[in-house]
This record gives sequence, C-alpha cells and structure tokens, in this order.
Amino acid sequence: METEINEGDVPPYYRKVYEAICFKQEDHVRRSEFHKLLNRTELPPLVQSQIAEIIESKEESITKSALYRALVLIALAQQGKQPSPKLLENITQEYPKPRLGELESIRMQAHGNPILLSKTLQDLLHIDMVQVELIPEKKGLFLKHVEYELSSQRFKSSVYRRYNDFVVFHEVLLQRFPYRMVPALPPKRMLRADREFIESRRRALKRFINLVARHPFFSEDELLHIFLCFSGPDVQNKIRESLRGVGDEFMTCEIAATAKELLPPDIQAQFGASRELIRNIYNSFHKLRDRAERMANRSAENATDLLLFGKELSILGSDTTPVPSWASAANNTWGTLKQALKGLSVEFALLADKAAQQGKREEEEVVEKLNLFLDLLQSYKDLCERHEKGVLHEHQRALQKYTSMKRQMMSVTVQNKEQISVEQLESRIVQMSEVWNDLKPKLGGLLPNGVPSPPLSPGNLQAPRSILPTVN
Repeated sequence: METEINEGDVPPYYRKVYEAICFKQEDHVRRSEFHKLLNRTELPPLVQSQIAEIIESKEESITKSALYRALVLIALAQQGKQPSPKLLENITQEYPKPRLGELESIRMQAHGNPILLSKTLQDLLHIDMVQVELIPEKKGLFLKHVEYELSSQRFKSSVYRRYNDFVVFHEVLLQRFPYRMVPALPPKRMLRADREFIESRRRALKRFINLVARHPFFSEDELLHIFLCFSGPDVQNKIRESLRGVGDEFMTCEIAATAKELLPPDIQAQFGASRELIRNIYNSFHKLRDRAERMANRSAENATDLLLFGKELSILGSDTTPVPSWASAANNTWGTLKQALKGLSVEFALLADKAAQQGKREEEEVVEKLNLFLDLLQSYKDLCERHEKGVLHEHQRALQKYTSMKRQMMSVTVQNKEQISVEQLESRIVQMSEVWNDLKPKLGGLLPNGVPSPPLSPGNLQAPRSILPTVN
C-alpha cells in the first residue's frame, strides 16, 4: 500500500516545488517534468531510475501526493540512503528538504523563460498575412492623397487607411509597448512624390503592418484588432482611446516585478555585445540589399531592351512598302526575310516576358525579404536607443531627487541644530558623494558611451538637465 502524504504535513518548500512544475490548467505533474526534476538532483542515474520506478504508476502523470513522496525519497537518497517503499513507511521525523537548486530556475525549466520567445519563425509567419493595396483618390488633375486597402487573412477583414492613420497607430504602439521592437514607418513625403516613391512607400507599409501583425505580443493586443478591423469614420480617435486607462505594457505585465531576476547577471555586457553584432549584421545586409536591388533593376532594364528590340523587328517585318522589280531581281528574298523578322520579334517578346518575371521575382522574393529583415534589425537598434535614453533619464531623475533631499536635510539641520556648521554639513554630503562614486562603476554599463555620470559635491548639487529632453 502506498504511503499517503497529507498536504498539511509537508514543508512549504514541497508545495513551492509542486507549484513551480505543475501547469496551471492541470492538477498533476507531467512525467517529462518529473524526470527533468530528477535530473536536477545530481543523483546517479541508477538511483534516479529507482525513485522513478517507485513513484510512477501506469498513469501518464504524477499526482501531488506522489510528487511529495518523490521529494522525500530524493532528500533521503541525497543523504546516502537507498530508495525503497519501506523507506517512506518508516520515516518518523520531519520531511527533509531535497537539494534541487533555485525554485525560479525549476519554474523556468518547466514552463520556459517568460521573457524568451518560444515560437519558431514558421509559427510567427502563420499568425497573419496582411495585403496592402493602393487606392489613389484624384481631384481634378492633381493627386490629393492616397488610401490603402488593408486585407487581413486572420481577421477576414478589409479596411481603408491613410498614411496619417499609420502614424497615429505607430505612436500609440510606442506608448503601449515602449520596451518592444516596434518597426519604423517609411517617410511621409518627398519633394516630389512620384509613382515610384508611392509604390516604394506602399511596400514599406506592407512590411511594417506584417511585422506588427505577426509579433507574438502585438498580435494579441486590442490595438491591432482596431487598426485592422475598425471601419468607423474616425479610426485615429478610436486608436487613441484604446490606450486610455491601460498604460504601457510594463505597468500591467505580470512578470514586470520579477523581470530583473530572469535576466543573466552580465546582461549589460550581453546587451552591448548583441548591439554591436546587430550593427554589423545590419551593415552587411544593407550592402546585400543594395546589390540585390541593382540585380533586379538590371533584369527589368533587360526586359525593356528585349521588348524594344522585338518591336523594332516586328516593325521591319510588317513593312508594306513595295519593292521595285529591278531591285528584287524577280525573287522574294525580302519577303522571306520579313517573315523571319516577325518570327524573331515573337521570340524576343517571350524573352522579354521571362526577363520581366525574373526581375519581379528578384524584387519580391529577394529584395523585399532583405528589406523586411533590415526593418526588423532597425527596430532592434531603435529599441536599444530608447532603452539607453530611458535608463539615463531614470538615472538623472533619481539623482535630482537625491540632491533635492540632501538640500532639504541641510536646510532642516541648519534650522534645528544651529551648533552644526555649514562645513560639517558639506562634509556629510561629500561622504555621500563617496558612496555614489562606489556605486557609479556598477551603474556605468547602464549609461551610453560618452555620457559621464554627474558628480556629487557641495559645489555641484544640481544634476544636469541638458543631457536628455524632459519626458512627459
């Protein structure tokens, strides 16, 4: 008969382990997670197998009571005792605590790190596909503005948006997700907004909205649903209203309070290294994109030249000007040549069509994909810049608050304790400055290169305000 362990008899650590590896929607532990837990014990494989054989039944999962029995056996085995069912029956002391490592690492092993992406590229590509088509509106002879038809496969929707709608959507995205990789928008206009520029901007907007629609977090937010589905008269106000009362993601995220614990100790060093790596990759792929564009343009130009060459042959072959009999010597050589030229014009037309298709494939399957990847890398670079500015601003604000508090302390001390001289107060502030200097190397990695952390001294109690603009 199996030994039952009551919930109230086990140490709190047992319950925490169960909560760490048990999925919320289930009331048991999966065998795979149980075996991962056994691997953390550093017990010999034979001992692990013995514990698993004692605990596991014919079911596909481990109950809470079974897990508690396993924790007892693990703890006793770590003390050098041989696992057996009788070992559970004969235990009379308080249940021992097994050595399993940090609970947070156990939870991350079972459920995955919540700050890491668990989806594959194919998973992200299958989230949605948004088509963006031009719908120009003309008044008179001049192009007033351009509308875009957005069609989402996921939402089965079709809406009309102007460029300014994209601008508002992008602004609210940055406010809602300040710590996410938000793609950049293409420029609004040029001095001469010709058809080539309008088409280039359409492709850029298509890349932007597909990056957003396939983002694992943006795709589940109400903001995206409004932009792709709302067909009311004022979508911009609707987008702005969606942010009211919600705030940015960091204020509502469940893991915000513990996010620091999920990061590696050398996160700042890794951040700097990854930023340098992304910069190098971006520069290399930028060169690849430029070469691919030139190849696509050459294919398009080749198609045009072949088509024009074929047209000239067709014109020659279709010439109906009569040839004098004295010049033709009573033979039909010129007529035969004209038929051959017309036949060649058809061949050149086919070659031109193939060259045009090749150029289109190079444009859509190579250049656009490289542009999509460059947009993604650029969004990472923008995120790094926002991160550094945000950290620096928080640093400056904390420093200003600190110096303000020191001023108040000095003022109160002077009023209440007249026997303390100003020199003594300044000496205290200098001591606090030394504390700050000890902390500064630890915070140095949080500051952008070239921005010195302002010193604290009696003669410099005010933090500089000119490094960053005020953030409302």
